[in-house]
Amino acid sequence: MFKSFTSELGRFYGIKFVIALVLLVLEPTAFGQNLGHSSDQWRFQLRFRTETSADSGRFHTLTKDETWDPKRSAIIVCDVWDAHHSINAVRRVEELAPRIDHVLKFARQSGATIVHSPSDCMESYTDHPSRKRALAVTAAARIPAGMKSWCHRIDSEKAFEYPLDQSDGGEDDDPAEHAAWANELRARGRNPNNPWKMESPLISIDTDLDYISDDGEEVWNILESRGIDNVILVGVHTNMCVLGRPFGLRNMVASGKRVALLRDLTDTMYNPQRWPFVNHHTGTDLIVEYIEKCICPTISSDQLVRGKPFRFKTDHRPLVAIVMAEDEYETNRTLPQFAANYLGNDFRVALVYSSEENPNDIPGLEILDQAQAAIISVRRRPLPKEQMEIVRRFVKAGKPMLGIRTSSHAFVMRDDALPEGLVAWPAFDAEVWGGNYTGHHGNALLPEIELVAENVGHPILAGVPAESISAGGSLYKTSPLATSAKVLLVGAISGVPPEPVAWTYHRADGGRSFYSSLGHKQDFENISFLRMLFNSVCWATGREAIVFPNTAIEKRPTFEYWKVISVPCVPNSKTPATSEPTVGDGWYRCFFKFDRDVADQTVKLKLPNSMGLTVWVNGTQQSIEATQENFGVVVLPNEIVKAGELNLLVIRCANDHAGISMSPAPMLIIGERQMELNGKWQFRIGNDISFSSLSLPPKFAAAADIIFD
Repeated sequence: MFKSFTSELGRFYGIKFVIALVLLVLEPTAFGQNLGHSSDQWRFQLRFRTETSADSGRFHTLTKDETWDPKRSAIIVCDVWDAHHSINAVRRVEELAPRIDHVLKFARQSGATIVHSPSDCMESYTDHPSRKRALAVTAAARIPAGMKSWCHRIDSEKAFEYPLDQSDGGEDDDPAEHAAWANELRARGRNPNNPWKMESPLISIDTDLDYISDDGEEVWNILESRGIDNVILVGVHTNMCVLGRPFGLRNMVASGKRVALLRDLTDTMYNPQRWPFVNHHTGTDLIVEYIEKCICPTISSDQLVRGKPFRFKTDHRPLVAIVMAEDEYETNRTLPQFAANYLGNDFRVALVYSSEENPNDIPGLEILDQAQAAIISVRRRPLPKEQMEIVRRFVKAGKPMLGIRTSSHAFVMRDDALPEGLVAWPAFDAEVWGGNYTGHHGNALLPEIELVAENVGHPILAGVPAESISAGGSLYKTSPLATSAKVLLVGAISGVPPEPVAWTYHRADGGRSFYSSLGHKQDFENISFLRMLFNSVCWATGREAIVFPNTAIEKRPTFEYWKVISVPCVPNSKTPATSEPTVGDGWYRCFFKFDRDVADQTVKLKLPNSMGLTVWVNGTQQSIEATQENFGVVVLPNEIVKAGELNLLVIRCANDHAGISMSPAPMLIIGERQMELNGKWQFRIGNDISFSSLSLPPKFAAAADIIFD
């Protein structure tokens, strides 16, 4: 192990490092691509997400065209350090940095302002011309409040659930490699916990043009002095520094700048062993999605320099588009849940929903041009010509297609009457699925499902017991199929011939298709159906060796991870599930912040009761005083609680598996002011005292949805 690790160090610090430095001084074509688009004006497709309707929890992924003047634009390079405590983070920065440098070269040539912001590294740049240039900038007439401080959340985030758990610091290193890396850093005279001293040398700094600063007010002064309206953030780590630094996305948005994240040139600190238990790169996708929902739009680097968007070499996930446009079976709920539970480790997923105002419009369908496979759940939706052309283009390209239930009649009306401006595809069933849908048997007649004996060895049926498949809905009339279709499941009801229920089909265009008339909402409660659907995605994309994830996220026992709950809790009289521990305390945690202007006032925490509770603030256990009203009160020492910063609050409730102990919600009392801690907390069960604290400062660990301020 250590031998291979030292070889890795040699790769990072040795010959490849030298070659990379040489490339930096050559023409950008040394990276295999020419400089990008016109430097006079930047024409972007800004990607953003908008809810399909109020409180639906579903989002269209859309783009809007904008033109930015590069001379009124800046790129801030966030924390692309020369070292990190995570060796995997170092490896990913090594991949990112040359592409970042390539983008900066083009932006600089276009007249854009470049600000290098490697936090906590200014001492290394004391005599650097770009640092001196930053210090020489005159203070702006207006400096927004908070530009000196880490920004934990802005108002637009309050309605959204934070998508991942980063409270362990997000390291995804192999433990042995991590230990060896720490020893190597010590040998180099660096602190293994914060070994960074400067920006990565793989990124060039123009001493005549660029600026260096990690101070929010200094960065703001630079932007104002140069008339900057538009700000692009690039660098690491998205879920921590890129969002929260004083010069980060949140502060830039709150200050009124037009802001975009360069989504392919960033990375997260996320450990796949933490919720939501997905691939590291999927964790980054989830943070980017969160940013597009409630912070700012994003762009990709190919919009600045020619070529494809950047992908990490360890990111082998095919992109699967899931297209949902039907109102009968709730697949706009069941398919996203399936994707979240089963596809996050091995696939990238794009969710595409029909418009709720116009059912024959599917916004964001253009993602099919990028997708490697598609799952279709559409019912009788003729489309505008340009959208139907996207579907036809996808099929003609021979890309894999997967369909369930109503996708046999996806793009055809019940009769020939078409609304004006729409086109149908009557032959879609025959051409794409090899099917022959002509209706269904009675809704009350649930069929018996059987595996076809000669095809039980097909990869789509791997691990699917013959007796375990059932149907939640009516039997479709699908026969006769195309002669080349391979039937995997058949369904039978009394008095009529059996019908094919699931099959594969190799299309005339060369593409693979899988179709099943299963897909009723009750079918998604059947683990065998879910396994078959998962297998079909693997089969379609040529990844048949992937192991089926047996434990869905929502089925994981509460003691395995922190999950979001609402406080005050509604007492649950049900006994804990058999998978839950028979012993163990309930642990609740959140973060709170209060203004510096009340820092000299007494801070008290009022609890629902004083029995069976233990309280920690910022990792230090606190004493609880009982009151006559049977409340508990904690007086928080000034040396423990920090005004103007995030504070961690953890409450342990003895043997509480049901949330009984957290009703009503706790309350903070600061002088004459009160802060009710009603809202989202995190909860888990167990006896691990480490749950009372964090291994890193709250500003890095906190999820934005469990902050009270």
